[in-house]
Amino acid sequence: MPILWILIFIFSLALLVKSADWFVESAEKIGLAFKISPFIIGVTIVAVGTSFPELASSLAAVFKGATEIVVANALGSNIANILLIVGISAVAAGRLVVKRSLIDLDAPLLGAATFFFVFVMWDKKIVLGEGILLILAFLIYLLYTIFQKRNEEETPEIVEVLPSRIERRKKKVEKMARLKETPSKLNLKVFTFLILGMVGLAIGANYTIESVIKISEFFKISTSLIAITAVAIGTSLPELVVSVRAALKKKYEIALGNVFGSNVFNVLIIAGIPALIKPLTVDELTFGIGLPFLVTATLLFIFSGISRRIHIWEGAMYLLLYVLFIVKLCNLF
Repeated sequence: MPILWILIFIFSLALLVKSADWFVESAEKIGLAFKISPFIIGVTIVAVGTSFPELASSLAAVFKGATEIVVANALGSNIANILLIVGISAVAAGRLVVKRSLIDLDAPLLGAATFFFVFVMWDKKIVLGEGILLILAFLIYLLYTIFQKRNEEETPEIVEVLPSRIERRKKKVEKMARLKETPSKLNLKVFTFLILGMVGLAIGANYTIESVIKISEFFKISTSLIAITAVAIGTSLPELVVSVRAALKKKYEIALGNVFGSNVFNVLIIAGIPALIKPLTVDELTFGIGLPFLVTATLLFIFSGISRRIHIWEGAMYLLLYVLFIVKLCNLF
C-alpha cells in the first residue's frame, strides 16, 4: 500500500508540473492572438506560470482540510528555489553575475515580501483579512515591476531561456513583432491543451495531496514534512529548468530573476489565495525550522547579490545549507 501511494505521488506530481506547462503555453498563445504585448506576457504569464503547481497543490490541500500543507509548501519552495536552484545554477555555470536592476528593484521587493509574510504568519495562522493583504501586496509588486521594467528592454532575454517549445514560438513572435506582422490565429489545438492543462492541474494536485496524506498516515510522520521537502522540490522543478538553462546560457539576470519572481509569488499568492477559502495553520515543524531557514536563505541571497556575483563556492555553500535543512527537518541530529 505505501509503495502504491508513493508511485501515485510521483506520477501525480509529474502530471501537475506538465499540466502547468500546457496551461501556461496555451494561455500565452491566446494572449498573443489577442495582440497582448509579448513583454506583458513575459512578466505575467511566464513569471507566474512556473509557480502554478505550488498554487494548485495548495488549493487542493485547503479543500482536503490539510491547511498546514499550504504554508509548508510555500516555505519549502522558496528555500528550495534559493538554496537548491541557485546553488545548482551557480555550480553548473561556475558563477552567476548579478545586474544592477536585480539589486535596485528585485532584491528589496523580495526582502519586503518575505518579511511581510513572516509578520503575517508570526501567530502561526493566516486568516481571511491577512490573505487579502497578501494578495494586494502581490498586485502592487506586479504593477510596480511592470512599470519599472517596461523601459529596460529585457524581453529578448526572457525569450531565450524558456523551455524549448515555448522558446521557439516566442522567438518567432518577437521576429513577427519587429516586422509588424500579425500572430497566427487560434485553433482547436490551443483550446484543447488549455482544457487538458486545467484538468491535469486539478487531477494532479488532488492526487498529490491525497498521496501526501496517505503516506504521512502510514509512516506516522507530519504532512508538513513531506510538503516542505518532496512537494516543494517537485513543484519547484519548472524554476529549476528555467534557471539552470539561463545560467548555462550566461543569461544570469533571468536565472536569478526567475527565482526572485517565483519566491515573491509563493509567499504572497500561494499563501494568500488559499487563506480566502479557509484559515491556514502553521505547524511547529514549519515555524520552528522552516521559518528560520527561509529568513536565512533570503538574507543570504540578497547579501550575495550585493557583490553582484555568486561564485561556485557560494553555490556549493547554498547546497550544503539545503542538506542541513533536510537533516534538521528529519531530526537526524
